[in-house]
Formats: sequence, C-alpha cells, structure tokens
Amino acid sequence: MQIEIIKCHGSGNKFIMVDLVKQGEVGDMAAFAQQICAHPDVESADGVLYVVEQGEHYAMRMFNPDGSEAEMCGNGIRCVARLVRERYVATDDFILTSGGGLYPTRKAEPINGEIECYGVDITVRTASPDFGFAAGAELYINKPIASLGEDMRFTALNLGNPHIVANVEEIDMERLVAMGEAVTRLKNDFPKGINVSLFSKCGDNAIFVATYERGAGITFSCGTAMTASSTAATLLGICREGEEIEVYNRGGMVRCLCKKDNNRITTRLTGNATYEWSGTAEWNDKDITNITKTEIYADEKAAYERFVATIKG
Repeated sequence: MQIEIIKCHGSGNKFIMVDLVKQGEVGDMAAFAQQICAHPDVESADGVLYVVEQGEHYAMRMFNPDGSEAEMCGNGIRCVARLVRERYVATDDFILTSGGGLYPTRKAEPINGEIECYGVDITVRTASPDFGFAAGAELYINKPIASLGEDMRFTALNLGNPHIVANVEEIDMERLVAMGEAVTRLKNDFPKGINVSLFSKCGDNAIFVATYERGAGITFSCGTAMTASSTAATLLGICREGEEIEVYNRGGMVRCLCKKDNNRITTRLTGNATYEWSGTAEWNDKDITNITKTEIYADEKAAYERFVATIKG
C-alpha cells in the first residue's frame, strides 16, 4: 500500500501527517506510527497525525512513537488545521475534534508575513480522573506530589490530555527526565501516565517550557504543555490573564492567551504549522519498505529557521 505523507512541525515538534479523508485507511495505525517514526529516512518524528472525519467535523487522531494514542496534541492540531483549511473548508474559522473534544480553530496572521500560523482554543480543566494523586480534589494548584518529592510544587491541568507543570527558577533536564520516567511506574498516582513540564519566567509575560511527553519522552516542544504551563503561570500570578504570553521552548515560540470566566478556563494556543516535505511510504501493514520524498518545502523551512534565530537572539 502506498501512503501519502507530509513531514511537518509545530514549534519544532515534528510529525508525519496522513490524510485519511483522502487516503481511506492505513490498516494498523499504531504499527504504522511506530514504524515510520523510527524510519531513518524520516529523520525523527514525535508522532503521527491522522486527519479523519468524525460526524460533521474533521478530526485529528495522534499516535506517539511507541504506538499509544494521545487524546490531544496542541502542536499537531495546528498542522492538521492547516491541511483541513487548505483542502476541505472554505472559512478561516472552523471546528476540529480530537479525543472527543471540540476545538475552535482559526487561521491566524502569518508569522513575519511568511510562516503559516494557526490558533486553537483549548478548554482547560482543573480536575480529572487521570490525577490519582489529587484524591478527587477540584483544584490542584501549586502543591507537592509526594511520589515525586516534596521539594517541587505542581499544578495539575487537563487539556484533553493530562499535565502536571511546575514553576522553577532554573530547569533541570535530568530531573525532568527522571520524573517523566517515574510517572510511568506510579500507576496509582498517574493511572494513564501524564505529561510533565517545568517552566521558568524569562521576561515580562514570557516563560520558557521544557516537557517530558507521555509516550514520546523529551521533545523540542509540546503544544498542550505550553498551554498548560501558560495557564498555570496565569493562575499563579506569574503572567497576566487576558494578555498574550510568549512561550519559548527548544523548538521556537508560541503565544498563549488565557481567559477565566467563572469556573471555565480557555487558553488560546497560536503558532506555526510548517511543512518540511511531502512524499509517499510503501507500507504492507507490518513494515515500511520505501519512503520517497516528492516535494521539499525549502522556503518554509528556511523561513522558520530565520524566525527561531531572531527569538534566540
């Protein structure tokens, strides 16, 4: 079977995207994700984005490199939004679904006038059955989690997928990796695993975020983690509500805007949706035998590299 694929990224979080609306099927979606993310010709991918139809909406199904399916991916859904806008919808504002959630999405002004950019509104919940450590609490804000040590305080938020984030003076990547690996073993506290992030303030209404992603490990960025971290920064008074927060990561930068309305929190995540190349993969439902790159988006890649160079000074 020949599968059409697009290599893309949101804020350096790289994916293979497959349009199943056009393709029809790939068979074992988890196995395909495992195989193609590990294929040397892909040159690394943090997951596979499948574009599908669900009811009256277009939708994203996202699979991690280990074959597990994620409920939501903030960087990935922007790439899906671009494909859906270019191929299937006639308006800049539309709804996408992922993991059963509805996500208002919009085409945004291009970054620097040349980088495709999309925004998605994410409803943030403060309680979740995925938070076994919270013992049914409606709010878990700036509190220690005993199984991860008493010296760090976490805020737990669910954005369609579960997150814990901690504000720190300096990000310790070794500690982050250790915690990310630990949560996979702590089933009582984290029954479905969890995404773990550390963030630090790096300017006026600006933060830097590093994340250990469930099912993927350390990546250049994680869209829902940046959304969770900016939301936590707002709840803690580190950043200002109702104003755009610049959120930096190893892969670039996005902007988040958090709004609270009574008990409802919505954070808009806006950032790039960049294509690197498109092509085909030969797939027999077990192995990928060949990958052919048919179009290289060199101008898009160069434009994003220029953007990253400017934000890193």
